[in-house]
Amino acid sequence: ASIGNFFRRSLRRSGRREGKEEASAAENNPSRVPPGKPGERSSVFYSAGQFFFEYLVVVSLKKMSDGRYEPKITYQFPKRENLLKGQKEEEERLLQAIPLFCFPDGNNWAPVTEFTSETFSFVLTNVDGSRKIGYCRRLLPSGRGIRLPEVFCIISCLGCFGLFSKILDEVEKRRQISMAVIYPFMQGLRESPFPAPGKTVTIKSFIPESGTELIELTRPVDAHLEHVEFQALLQRLSPHLILHIFASAVLERRLIFLAEELSVLSQCIHAVAALLYPFTWAHTYIPVVPECLLDTVCCPTPFMVGIQMRHLERVLDQPMEEALIVDLCKGKILRAVGDEEEILPIKLQNEMLTSLNRHNNNNNVHTSEQVNALVSEAFVQFFVRMVGHYASHIKWSKNGSGTFQERAFCKAIASKTNRKFVKKFVKTNMFSLFIEEAEKSRIPQEGK
Repeated sequence: ASIGNFFRRSLRRSGRREGKEEASAAENNPSRVPPGKPGERSSVFYSAGQFFFEYLVVVSLKKMSDGRYEPKITYQFPKRENLLKGQKEEEERLLQAIPLFCFPDGNNWAPVTEFTSETFSFVLTNVDGSRKIGYCRRLLPSGRGIRLPEVFCIISCLGCFGLFSKILDEVEKRRQISMAVIYPFMQGLRESPFPAPGKTVTIKSFIPESGTELIELTRPVDAHLEHVEFQALLQRLSPHLILHIFASAVLERRLIFLAEELSVLSQCIHAVAALLYPFTWAHTYIPVVPECLLDTVCCPTPFMVGIQMRHLERVLDQPMEEALIVDLCKGKILRAVGDEEEILPIKLQNEMLTSLNRHNNNNNVHTSEQVNALVSEAFVQFFVRMVGHYASHIKWSKNGSGTFQERAFCKAIASKTNRKFVKKFVKTNMFSLFIEEAEKSRIPQEGK
């Protein structure tokens, strides 16, 4: 209960932040890119050479006196020592929260003989607005008879879902042999630098009876797509509905996604957030909401959350403000504001539909990376055509600071329908944060 209250307070605080405070709370996927420098990443989350991860924890289900099972951390690597008081308190809060997100489906568990392992991720927001990602593999330990699933969770501030999925493959392979084999692999990983985009790092790892293995971990060349799987979205929703969701997200509304599988929720929500690139969703963002935090949907501020389908009735009974509710199982919208069709300019909307339909029809032809690049390009082009002229409307002073001329910027748009959309978009936090960066991006020239 206490950790639930802590997270509610932290979420509401982050939801109320504006300006510079919200900038620090921006979700890592997609990261905001300084204007004029496409493809670069925020150094906070993506500096090559930093640690791959902060922790690996194992979360197991422990039977309580009332017969229910409660998730508890049973293994942690590395153990932290010599922490300052503030650091220790933050670490304790982090370690208390992790089990909730590893088993967000509540306490209704029972031992089983079979369980299909699943991979998903979650995001933790600290009180100061900074965020960490939890990459999870839920699996059934090797053995006979009935037993309980456990979760291996890697906590990192680096957003690269594909890379961490591969690391979790290696962890799962070693778990089937012995827990003792996992430690040296993770130690080797921790001692290796996080590679630059397109680069590979090789980890040496010894496995009994197999000898020394060389594991290669490569980052995608296009760094802004490394935490994204657009295929997951295209397989579950029609291009028409994807555009409705994008229109709601771009105006920073409240979005709720429903699915039973945790992997589907996290993949699809990360994909929706990535459609906003090069802008960033800077509000409450929980790809998988634990059962004890379902009242998050009552927040009056914007949010993007994923909830398991089993909780649908409880969600609908909450006193919510207007929200877009998306059923990822049946590929339909359960509740809408009603104007989603009219938010985006119709001509550009039709062009994006054509582009998405083309990618949808060629899913068997393109690789996952190609689909990611093609889909992202369609949405980036939308922003280029809508607001790509922003740099021409920043007035620079002699000391190099800039001031955005909003009125002239909007007036420069010839199309009335485009201008109508942009006048709404410029009022969003994501556009304000983007412009704040643009106003600071010019280096003063000497003698001027």
